[in-house]
Amino acid sequence: MDQPPPPPLLVTADVALADEVARLSAAAGSAVHVASSAPDVLRAWPGAPVVLVGADLASWLVELAPPRRPAVQLLAWSPPPPGAYRDALLVGAERVVELPAGAELLAELLTDLEEAGRGVGALVGVVGGSGGAGATTLACALGQVAAAHGPTLVVDLDPLGPGCDRVLALDDRPGVRWDALGSSSGRLSGRSLREAVPRRDALGVLAWPPAPCAPDPGAVREALSAARRGHDVVVVDLPRSGDQVTETVARCGLVALVVVPTVTGVAAAARWVRRQPDPARVRVVVRGHGTDPHRVSALVGAPVVTSMADQRGLAEALDLGLGPVRSRRGPLAAAARELLACLTPSARAA
Repeated sequence: MDQPPPPPLLVTADVALADEVARLSAAAGSAVHVASSAPDVLRAWPGAPVVLVGADLASWLVELAPPRRPAVQLLAWSPPPPGAYRDALLVGAERVVELPAGAELLAELLTDLEEAGRGVGALVGVVGGSGGAGATTLACALGQVAAAHGPTLVVDLDPLGPGCDRVLALDDRPGVRWDALGSSSGRLSGRSLREAVPRRDALGVLAWPPAPCAPDPGAVREALSAARRGHDVVVVDLPRSGDQVTETVARCGLVALVVVPTVTGVAAAARWVRRQPDPARVRVVVRGHGTDPHRVSALVGAPVVTSMADQRGLAEALDLGLGPVRSRRGPLAAAARELLACLTPSARAA
């Protein structure tokens, strides 16, 4: 029989602090192990998913000198006592969490414990080389194909696009959208975001509400970070320009540029590539056959991964609420598999 994972470790003799952490951990669906003796602390220290050190025992813990490890936080009632930040540095804590103001951050940390050790998901951007190239359709196809292997989220960052939730037939599902996250502050939980967005089985979508909204850049950063903590693959449908594009592209392990092989389509795609500070992560998907991919690659300035024909019955599939991928043999599914195969370990860690 499998043993349950060890609980978080709280090192403190402060009863009020222990009660506050117990309250927050209960709300997060977990429990904590409270320890204040050397044998108990040293026994639980290596295996705990996270260690919370009360400021009351921080200097004692410095003298105890347990081995260095990640995921250590120092907790202190506000204002922190003298020496708290020095002790945090000496015990290898990532930060000092001041309570009660930091209760929300601590609650999210405890909520995310089930994601501990799973790493972060790959972030894949999709952008059209020109208007109407079909980037949203490919982004949604990527989401469908990736979801067959694990939790996947499609993030719609193009407010003028057709809407990823509509393409995936998730627009009538309940869940949070950008208007609920656009002004949020603080750390988002990967699990909470995964459970909150509209979804079908392993595939979720973070989309736009019916009314226009403008998410704060900080909220977009935090949403993408939480999305990666809660999903194996995160696909971002990008607009061709805007304040968020350059930053988001820099965070992606791979960016798929959908190019229509016409004079104007190739010229627009080449202009987009030249505007990127680091075009090395860009890969071209040519929409259409009969064109030399090497020629397209040379003109655009990025390697071609695959060429795909227009998919028959696509409009009918979308009208029926089936999403763009109806068959594993279709051109969209094949292109999606080619792109996902490009996600090397280094791309996933980007």
